[in-house]
Amino acid sequence: MKLTLVVACALIDTDNRVLIAQRPEGKTLAGLWEFPGGKLEPNERPEPALIRELHEELGIVVQEACLAPLTFASHAYDDFHLLMPLYICRRWEGTVSGREGQNLAWVRANKLRDYPMPPADLPLISHLTDLLL
Repeated sequence: MKLTLVVACALIDTDNRVLIAQRPEGKTLAGLWEFPGGKLEPNERPEPALIRELHEELGIVVQEACLAPLTFASHAYDDFHLLMPLYICRRWEGTVSGREGQNLAWVRANKLRDYPMPPADLPLISHLTDLLL
């Protein structure tokens, strides 16, 4: 089974809310909410990949020192296995906006389960709840 490495980030604002993004129409799992991030390019380390993805998707600039690893997801989908480190970030430059037309929501950790998410993202919620409540 193919292993796919994806990196994700829980951006946390000054009110301890977490940013989630809705997958746009036309993408796999469209309509579901997820933590921003994406696939690594060949020979790319996770932190630079996440910094690149956050800039591409949200228009923000994040320094590597502001990314803290929290946990990871390991999930078997039908045709591949997903390994997804989750970082938290509380400091960035710029204003968060959906540069790919995706909907965004700032959500309290204890309300994340109110949003339908891909199966791989669901186990990450309890780690964020423990951290933020």
